[in-house]
Amino acid sequence: MIDSINIFLIIGTGLVAGFIDAIAGGGGLLTIPALLGIGLPPHLALGTNKLAASFGSSTATITFYRQRLFHPKLWWRSFLATTIGAISGVCIVNLVSRYWLEKLLPVIIIASAIYTIWQHRQRHQPQIQPPPHFHQKQWLQGILLGFYDGFAGPGIGAFWLVSSLALYRFRMLLCAAIAKAMNFTSNFVSLLTFVYLGHINWSIGLVLGCSIMVGALIGAHSAIRFGENFIRPVFVLIVVILAGKLAWQAWF
Repeated sequence: MIDSINIFLIIGTGLVAGFIDAIAGGGGLLTIPALLGIGLPPHLALGTNKLAASFGSSTATITFYRQRLFHPKLWWRSFLATTIGAISGVCIVNLVSRYWLEKLLPVIIIASAIYTIWQHRQRHQPQIQPPPHFHQKQWLQGILLGFYDGFAGPGIGAFWLVSSLALYRFRMLLCAAIAKAMNFTSNFVSLLTFVYLGHINWSIGLVLGCSIMVGALIGAHSAIRFGENFIRPVFVLIVVILAGKLAWQAWF
């Protein structure tokens, strides 16, 4: 049981995390510290976060899909690769030290922000069948990012967005739709695996998940309405702040 102050903390964190996660990714960098802060053990915090994150990522995915910004049949390879990667990540999370990952994560996120600032406008459209050379990229991206999301997860939405920009050369709003769909896949698959392992606090996860869902709905509609001019500065601001937070925790 948690007191009312912590409940309000969880709800507030969920609203903010859902909003920024639907736009730019990185909500897990807020929710996981919040779950640890109220006393959940690390593995229970990771599993509970997957339960909550599945609410937000599903809401944003459905919103983007209804706006015809994402076509699942063109990305089945990414779905399958992400599933394989996520299951693998969860299964070995207890066997591999996260020490070096925590050290490297701020560097990776800062590099992602710098890349996004210089990213050129994209030329392809998602309605076009991805050319054959996209297929290998889908497998590689899905397995690597699915694995990371199953293993740890913080910042995964930002990684999906930046890697999609780099690999597929779509405009940012379309990459945000792809990123959120794949993020939901790895969240849900990881959740099922954590449920099997018994690392879920259902009451806290459901409260946090409902809050994230509301924030994600607002964030996704904001991204669709205001477009790339809204997403890009929000994304850069978020990743820089989160990278600074991670760097302070990991290095100092």
